[in-house]
Amino acid sequence: MKAVAFSTIGPPDVLRVLEFKDPQAGNGQIRVKIKAAGVQPADCGIRGSGWAPPNVTLRMPQILGNEFAGTIDQVGEGVIGFEVGEDVIGWSLLACYAEYVVVSADQVVRKPDSMPWEEAGVLTASGQTAHTALQALGIGEGDTVLIHAAAGGVGSFAVQIARAWGARVIGTASERNHDYLRSLGAVPVVYGPGLVDRVKAAAPEGVSAALDAAGEEALLASLELVGDRSRIGTIVAFNRVEKLGVLAIRSQRSKDRLAELVQLYEQGKLLIHVSRAFSLSEAAEAHRTVESGHVRGKVVLRIDQPSESR
Repeated sequence: MKAVAFSTIGPPDVLRVLEFKDPQAGNGQIRVKIKAAGVQPADCGIRGSGWAPPNVTLRMPQILGNEFAGTIDQVGEGVIGFEVGEDVIGWSLLACYAEYVVVSADQVVRKPDSMPWEEAGVLTASGQTAHTALQALGIGEGDTVLIHAAAGGVGSFAVQIARAWGARVIGTASERNHDYLRSLGAVPVVYGPGLVDRVKAAAPEGVSAALDAAGEEALLASLELVGDRSRIGTIVAFNRVEKLGVLAIRSQRSKDRLAELVQLYEQGKLLIHVSRAFSLSEAAEAHRTVESGHVRGKVVLRIDQPSESR
């Protein structure tokens, strides 16, 4: 199979399309012919710095990608409930920029027919991170939650999930993304100097929780706005967690969590915005786009066709 991998740590240009042995489904596993795979900031960090997720060892040449959507083409022994030819959404660490992936059957759910491939390919990672974070912060009816970097991948999902759970959302973003945030149900505010005062003006009743997907500056602003530090969480500024007494939130993926996201989509409560789509051979350009820091929603690789850049 063809897959995008890197053999040395470095800039996006170290990414190459290489040939790998086709994986085979074993007991309890399925093999999926991938149609689309999401591109995450974490993928760029792994390629650029050699960082690896907990309990994962990089093996060169290392394939990237942590989320996918595609069609089952092999079903291993012991698998119940899935058949060859079914379309699924799932996740697998460092394996998805590829034509095929083999995963446990408990790492996929069925893809709704109404969900386009590009959208299905970017749901799993950021969607489950957002869901994990809001659950950890106890977001629910009557809350006012501040979401930093609200127009990004995790932020876009977090805004909508929080709204679906009954919360009011204040979202930070550049002004060019304010109409987008309003369309998702958030009250937008510009980040940067004066942020605390702008949030107070937008939420005179106060802010009950905050999710930081932007970095240290956003986290420090949250401390001035939220009284209970157990309801402030970050998915990026882990080096500040212990000193500030806030939550470090890492995605907890599960089949049930992914199924709930799919259900929200089918109910019309979760829109998936794909900013740009690239072919497998354009993975380096996809990484450059993500690293620009100006992506609205998500970036995706279409494994099965040429670029559909927008």
